[in-house]
Amino acid sequence: MYVMTIDQRGSTGDVDRVPGLLKEVSALSTAGRFERSVGDEVQGVVERADEVVEIALHALRSGRWYVGIGVGEVDLPLPASPREGSGPAFVAARAAVDRAKGAAAHVPLAVVAGRGRRRASASVGAAAAADGANGSRGAKACANAEAVLRLIGRLVQDRTAAQWKVVDVLRSVRHDTHGTHGTQKVAAQQLGITEQSVSRAVLRSGWQEEWAARPAAEMLLALAHDTVEGEK
Repeated sequence: MYVMTIDQRGSTGDVDRVPGLLKEVSALSTAGRFERSVGDEVQGVVERADEVVEIALHALRSGRWYVGIGVGEVDLPLPASPREGSGPAFVAARAAVDRAKGAAAHVPLAVVAGRGRRRASASVGAAAAADGANGSRGAKACANAEAVLRLIGRLVQDRTAAQWKVVDVLRSVRHDTHGTHGTQKVAAQQLGITEQSVSRAVLRSGWQEEWAARPAAEMLLALAHDTVEGEK
C-alpha cells in the first residue's frame, strides 16, 4: 500500500485549498480514499503505483503542496476514514511530508519506506534517519523512486500557464484517440493556433519527457513497495 500525506504550503497566508484538492484527487484514483486529516492537510491510501504518480504530479503542478509518500504495510482491514488508519506506511508518510518541507526550495516531494513491526516503536524522525544511515534495500528503493519523481516534478512545476494550456489539450486528445498520432494537429485546431506553436510548447514544456518517464516512476514505486514488504 501507499499512504499519501499532502500538506498545503503557506496555508497561514492563503485560502483553504483542501476542498478543491479533495475533489480533484477523487477523479484521479479508482479506489484511493482521501480526506482532510488535520488543518490544511490531506491524507489517503492508494493501492496502485500509477495513481500515486498521477496524484503526486497533480499536487506538484500548482506549487501549493508538500507531497509525502509512505510505502509499505498498513493495518487491515482499512477503516472507513484514512484518519483512523495505522501501520508503518502511515508513519512513513508523516516522515515523508516532513522531509518534503525541507526540500521546498526544490521539488517538495519525498518517498519514505515504512519500517517493519520490529522497529515500529521508533519515532518518526528517528525512523527516517535510521533508514538513511543503515542503507536498507527498501530505503534505497524508495530513494530511487523519489529521485525520478522529483525529476518529473521539476518539469511539471516549471511549466508556464501557456504551456499547460497546450499540455492539457494534448492529454485530452490523447485520451480520446487512445494514441499519439496526429494529436498535435488536433490540439492546434482546438486551440486555434498553429501546429508549430503546439510543437514549440511541447518541446519547451518537457511533456514528451514526462510521459516517457512516468512508467519508470511507477515501476520504481512498485519495486520499492515489494522491497519494503519483503523486509517485514
